[in-house]
Amino acid sequence: MLNIKGLFSYGVLIIASIISVFPFLWMIVSSTNKSVDVTKGRLLPGSHFVENFENLINTVDIVPALMNSAKISLSTTVLSLSIASLAGYGFEIFKSKTKDVVFNILLLSMMVPFAALMVPLFRMFGTISQKAPLLGIDTLTAAVLPTLTTAFLIFFFRQSTKMFPKDILEAGRIDGLSEIGIFFKIYVPTMKTTYAAAAIITFMASWNSYLWPLVVLQSPENQTIPLLISNLGSSYAPDFGVIMTAIVIATLPAALIFFIMQKHFVEGMMGSVK
Repeated sequence: MLNIKGLFSYGVLIIASIISVFPFLWMIVSSTNKSVDVTKGRLLPGSHFVENFENLINTVDIVPALMNSAKISLSTTVLSLSIASLAGYGFEIFKSKTKDVVFNILLLSMMVPFAALMVPLFRMFGTISQKAPLLGIDTLTAAVLPTLTTAFLIFFFRQSTKMFPKDILEAGRIDGLSEIGIFFKIYVPTMKTTYAAAAIITFMASWNSYLWPLVVLQSPENQTIPLLISNLGSSYAPDFGVIMTAIVIATLPAALIFFIMQKHFVEGMMGSVK
């Protein structure tokens, strides 16, 4: 009975793995084929990757788009982790009824879809553009600011801080460290796995962000890689081989970061729910 149950479990996991991996496999295979082969559903690797890559380089400026995405994603990740970790640390270490009310209101904000905030945000940044053009519409700064930071990230750090040994805090205070010193010299090094997990989540969300950059970044030189791929697919006769090649290139940075920090990601996620 146990063997049948085990075989069934492994069978379900194998099917789930195939379903999960197939889109990535199809993306890579399609990048090596011509557009006509992609539309026919060819699942065998071809020999046209170099040709697709050359056509991509000749068609669009992919390097500036990658640089814009990198600037936005790295800035968002660093600033979000700094703000969210400070907030999560403060909510958990310095408890009070008022802070709990504020935290609950913060969690309620997760129920508001971002699409409902786009029009007010666009009007706000339009007003800012008149007084501070470097912070207004069609700037990379405008693409970063609304995502600093999310209620989920603050909640994530607060939950992780529950596992933080409070005795270390008391030892630091006895040694004369300030609260800021305790945070940067004790808390941050101890919670590195939590920071790694949060960094992966934030970087991937920012790297793949499409809706808000589409609204706020209006000039071609400021477009990000998701916007560039969208423009490739909106042409009269899209070349799907070129599009798949662009998607493969756009996927590499996020995939590389995830695989490098995968161990810390799992440890950080497990530590947040214990």
